[in-house]
Amino acid sequence: MPPAHTGAPVISGASTLSFPAPEPRSPGRPGYRRMSLALFAAGLATFALLYSTQALLPAVSAGFGVTAGQASWTVSAATGALALFVLPLSALSERFGRTRMMTWSMVIAVALGLLVPFAPNLEWLIVLRAVQGAAIAGIPASAMAYLAEEVQPKALVAAIGLFVAGNSIGGMSGRIVTGWAAQAWGWRAGLLTVGLMSLACAVAFLVLLPRARFFRPASLNPRAVGRTVAGHLRDPLLLRLYGIGALFMTVFGAVYTVVGFRLVDEFSLGQGVVGSVFLVYLVGTVSSAAAGRLVARAGRRGALYLAVTTTALGLLLSLAHSLAAILAGLVLITAGFFAGHAVASAAVSRTAKSGRAQASALYQSAYYLGSSAGGTLGALAYHSSGWAATVGIALLAVLGVVSITLYGSHAARSERRPMAAAAAR
Repeated sequence: MPPAHTGAPVISGASTLSFPAPEPRSPGRPGYRRMSLALFAAGLATFALLYSTQALLPAVSAGFGVTAGQASWTVSAATGALALFVLPLSALSERFGRTRMMTWSMVIAVALGLLVPFAPNLEWLIVLRAVQGAAIAGIPASAMAYLAEEVQPKALVAAIGLFVAGNSIGGMSGRIVTGWAAQAWGWRAGLLTVGLMSLACAVAFLVLLPRARFFRPASLNPRAVGRTVAGHLRDPLLLRLYGIGALFMTVFGAVYTVVGFRLVDEFSLGQGVVGSVFLVYLVGTVSSAAAGRLVARAGRRGALYLAVTTTALGLLLSLAHSLAAILAGLVLITAGFFAGHAVASAAVSRTAKSGRAQASALYQSAYYLGSSAGGTLGALAYHSSGWAATVGIALLAVLGVVSITLYGSHAARSERRPMAAAAAR
């Protein structure tokens, strides 16, 4: 029987000294908790900064004397820039490292977060937010690739779920803080508060993040990157996952860009109370962190069906002219969205056998393009026809998720039949 592994150096022959290869991180192993906390802080800062103006849109609209659609560009510009820059920055992370890319992105995004509150007009605010979104683009895809390389496959969904949970906490706390700060001192003070909160998260991230042990730098060859991206875009499963991410985020972007206007217009709620509505993000924290267990019990497609059904029920419930019903609808929408996002993003990381950063970047690009489209279309629909029109756009996106998932189920059954027939021969 071989001796137990102690982790000590192994002496081979008379003079060769070798060390055991490092093992991927998993719950209970050294460094896993620090890694999880560091990426939780990164996820928190990412969503807090990216959506820092979303809860403040009514105040921004009033402050600059613009429409809901014009004010919504302070969100859409950031998410759109992220979608455009996430792929090139992920390629740079293949050459220079995941941790280096995340570090520089975090530093630049936080620095811009401290400048955004001083924008002199709407045009400058949109420009600064676009640059901030481009900086943030280096974080999500690099984080997904880092986790795929450093974490055991069985623990990957849970690890990514915790990163997504950080997104939900960041989205919630950022909106609550901005709402109450804006009510007391104005929307610029709200944005400054988010910048300072994200600065604290950045410090925690830099202190806690363990070094990468399995990253191997690749050459920065545009043709090679192009071939990798083209290969991912030819993969039917990855294409379906990208579509699911985009459509889920279309729903989320439409709902949360517009809901603040509805709460102010229909119920005359103050900015602080509107911000506090985003406490429902706690539901997203729970549902994204539980995504791993959900997949284990129901399978990936089963988990997606449950997530999309929950989202659709929430949208329908939000049509009621009752504050309690609207809040209950937001709870269901948030739970369904974060569960679906965690399942789809983890599936991308597991499906891609090479070029994981590019695979995750393509998912993030589709995801945030969905956010930009949802925010802009949702605001325009609300401005022209009210909340029901916004819900109509969101339900069309939900129908798209259902269609893609059903097609995936059919394709999987079609692939299994020839394999079963061959095995039976």
